[in-house]
Amino acid sequence: MKRLFIVLFVFTIVKTQAQVDRTQMPEPGPAPEINLKDAQRFELDNGLKVLVVENHKLPRVSAQLTIDNNPIAEGDKAGVASLLSSLLGNGSKNISKDEFNEEIDFLGARLSFGSQSAFASSLSKYFPRVLELMADAAINPNFTEEEFEKEKTKIITGLKSEEKDVKAISSRVQRALAYGAKHPYGEFTTEETVNNVKLADVRNFYDSYFAPTNAYLIIIGDINFEEAKELVEKNFKPWTKRTVPSFGYSTPKDVQYTQINFVDVPNAVQSEITVENLVNLKMSDPDYLAALVANQILGGGGEARLFLNLREDKGYTYGSYSSIGNDKYAPSRFRAFASVRNAVTDSSVVEILNEIDKITSKPVTEEELKNTKAKYIGNFVLALERPETIAQYALNIETENLQKDFYKTYLEKINAITVEDVQKAAQKYFSSKNARIVVVGKGSEVLENLEKTKFNGKELSIFYYDKYANKVDKPDYSAETPTDVTAAQVLENYFKAIGGKDKLKDVSSVYMLAEAAFNGATLGLVSKVTTKNQSLIEVSFGGMTAQKIVFDGTQGYVMAQGQRMDYDEKQIEAAKAEAHPFAELKVENPTLEKVEPYEGGKAYAVKLSDKKTAYFDTESGLKVKETTVQEQQGQKITVTTNYSDYQEVKGIKFPFTITQALGPQNIDFKVKEIKINEGVSDEDFK
Repeated sequence: MKRLFIVLFVFTIVKTQAQVDRTQMPEPGPAPEINLKDAQRFELDNGLKVLVVENHKLPRVSAQLTIDNNPIAEGDKAGVASLLSSLLGNGSKNISKDEFNEEIDFLGARLSFGSQSAFASSLSKYFPRVLELMADAAINPNFTEEEFEKEKTKIITGLKSEEKDVKAISSRVQRALAYGAKHPYGEFTTEETVNNVKLADVRNFYDSYFAPTNAYLIIIGDINFEEAKELVEKNFKPWTKRTVPSFGYSTPKDVQYTQINFVDVPNAVQSEITVENLVNLKMSDPDYLAALVANQILGGGGEARLFLNLREDKGYTYGSYSSIGNDKYAPSRFRAFASVRNAVTDSSVVEILNEIDKITSKPVTEEELKNTKAKYIGNFVLALERPETIAQYALNIETENLQKDFYKTYLEKINAITVEDVQKAAQKYFSSKNARIVVVGKGSEVLENLEKTKFNGKELSIFYYDKYANKVDKPDYSAETPTDVTAAQVLENYFKAIGGKDKLKDVSSVYMLAEAAFNGATLGLVSKVTTKNQSLIEVSFGGMTAQKIVFDGTQGYVMAQGQRMDYDEKQIEAAKAEAHPFAELKVENPTLEKVEPYEGGKAYAVKLSDKKTAYFDTESGLKVKETTVQEQQGQKITVTTNYSDYQEVKGIKFPFTITQALGPQNIDFKVKEIKINEGVSDEDFK
């Protein structure tokens, strides 16, 4: 009987398969019906608008408070909004910070604040208390001088860490040039503007702008409308109604012709390229979704044109993307961007412009459109599982002048977009003719070719700016190599600067322990090196050894992911030359190449070998940078390491900050410990 069942089962499968023509892609079914519940609405006398969406599938409730004010310019006190955001949620006038945080943790709730927003989420049985805490912290904030100074220090520390961050510089300059530094979207925070802010300014900003007049509270989850209304009236009625200031700003405009705006950052190991133009796009515009689809095809991901061109075809970058914004108050921006190798900066600019030109002049393919629609539909359906998404949809309908059924018919509208719609949207919102090309990079390596860049047969003009979007003269890289200084003298000055040759020769080994923050975990680095040509580098990630490089003086190997690769002859020779606590002592024929600016001054560039160049500050004599040429997959890659924060250990100065470039980002290793002539044995190099 069992055998008969199996035979019938197999026969059924074979028969079913025989009826399916697998050479033909199945026809797509109808768009799934989107069953979005309409929000129930009420309004308090103070102006607070409340939307309630009941969803009893899970015993959770969330509340999203959003204040929909006009853009706010902070002027010479830029940073006041960030400080307000940091201080809100530190308890209230009725409950201390520690008690407040302990109760939130005890209830298993989430609660956060912004300068114009707040969010709370908890199990439904605790929601009445969580909403009460949220309202109390929002309406009765406890601003103290102690907390203010702490948060101010944090912001300034963050700004200092971004001083040499090429991405941060690029972002700041892009916005400032697109909008103007006095526009709310173009201004930026500096240490000076933060220091201008007093606690009274934070209170004044709160009193002026954190008001119920333009506020929306969206409650979603396992709660009925009447209960939600009762809780909101009880907790938010005391919020005082007041008029919110509103200011007008000049309308920003695109440049008259496509041009390059260059910012010189001498420490940059890659160029940050952004091609941008302003767009007047609102969610309520009939071509809004077509514009999103056009952007997705151009640069929305790994399957988009920019990525396929600049990464997959050319190998210029780890990834190239584009984005398009929407805003009901002011123009937003279309941006196409990439972080690229210095040597291909000019070529990358041309390729990005070519892709923008192509999507505006030629229709996209039916295949591209079909795949993009499928992606949007899939993402939309998945997003409906998150309460935050439903909250945002409800808010958008209220604030963006959308039709009530905008999201219910979203998939129909996506499916109705045609190739012609995409091209029209691209022509309207993407520009290669009035584009501002912001390039932030190392001028001494990229400007010579960048100045020759042509697009559609015309040479692109270049204008020069500093890191804060102020116009400056073209950087001068024409300084000749000084005739009164030799490479040997530069090295001698370096040895003197760090302690003197006599002390260096007394060193037989150096042990170093360093750490860096990377992707939310700790990256550890242990280095051991001796004068017997022995070296060890061990890298750990999250406490686990990720890579180990060992050389015992004659043989070496690399261990990574459980696999060992022994050194070949070339690697052995290179290791012998490098394995020394102070490798510069072993250099026989150094060459002084030039004087080059760097972030902090000027440096002598001394070629130590065919593949390595070291840079020494012309004033202090200290080594500030090192570049090494490596071969990866048949291409020559320059790896840059920066050295700073020199501190003395037993009379010898060592850099206590070592910055290593990893692709488009920098990793700052902070040295925790250095030992001289201890902590190292022959056993370490086996």
